[in-house]
Amino acid sequence: MSKRDHLRRLSREFYQADAIVHWTITMLERKQGWLSRPFLFRFRELLTHTMFRYRLACPLFCLMPDHMHMVWMGLGDESDQLNAMKHFRCRCNEVLSESGFELQDQSYDHVFQGDECRETEFRSTCEYIARNPERAGIVGLDEYAIYQFSGCLLPGYPELNPFDEGYWNRFDKIISFLRKEGLTRTKPQNP
Repeated sequence: MSKRDHLRRLSREFYQADAIVHWTITMLERKQGWLSRPFLFRFRELLTHTMFRYRLACPLFCLMPDHMHMVWMGLGDESDQLNAMKHFRCRCNEVLSESGFELQDQSYDHVFQGDECRETEFRSTCEYIARNPERAGIVGLDEYAIYQFSGCLLPGYPELNPFDEGYWNRFDKIISFLRKEGLTRTKPQNP
């Protein structure tokens, strides 16, 4: 058996606390046929549990026919995206294996640093990711917002849609609230 060639990662601290990371997960052999509405619901369930367990938020995800994009951001000092990704990949592979699919051995990541974390650069990168279906010819020009396999996941806010007017302003308020108050509180509040 040959030794697998793994992608190099930054040191662990780059993936902890309030880190922002763009994760790309590719299907083994770039196989297609796994992406469906039922899988989307399972994906969101797995993502929800991962976000709560590791104190993360996902301001944008985009599932393509042979790969997935997710932007994750930490909500507290104990957030650890490497552990979260290991947890998520394991559960996702369990679901995919039910229909004969599997993820490639390792996810590609891009850790946002410096100016990339600034509001305009961050939002621009998210829009670039969201426009993947447009560039792939799955949807028409400027129709990326209607692509059914894109969305977001902020724990406790299932109604959010990254393509709704005012999303980013509300997103900023929610992230600030979650970082300050945590994921659970005794009195529900609407930021």
